[in-house]
Amino acid sequence: MKARIFKPAKNAMQSGQANTEHWLLEYELETARRPEPLMGWVASGDTLNQVRMRFDSKEAAIAFAEQEGLDFSVTEPHKRKIVARSYLDNFKYRPYEEEK
Repeated sequence: MKARIFKPAKNAMQSGQANTEHWLLEYELETARRPEPLMGWVASGDTLNQVRMRFDSKEAAIAFAEQEGLDFSVTEPHKRKIVARSYLDNFKYRPYEEEK
């Protein structure tokens, strides 16, 4: 079985960093998803795609995956670049060359 270890990105509907401090382990799909003939919902024969395990550190997630004998890939989170600006910065004079 293959698994993916990653740190989730923040929700697009919030400005805070809630629920992004833990590392997640998700199993990758073994079977393809297909529409169910009766209701038309998307179904899969594999129930492991519903499992999401949370870990406090990347090392703990890797140790669990190795203990269980899983093939896994680790995705490092992107560093967030924060540019501190105030409302006053919108009206500061910048020469034409700096605006580009």
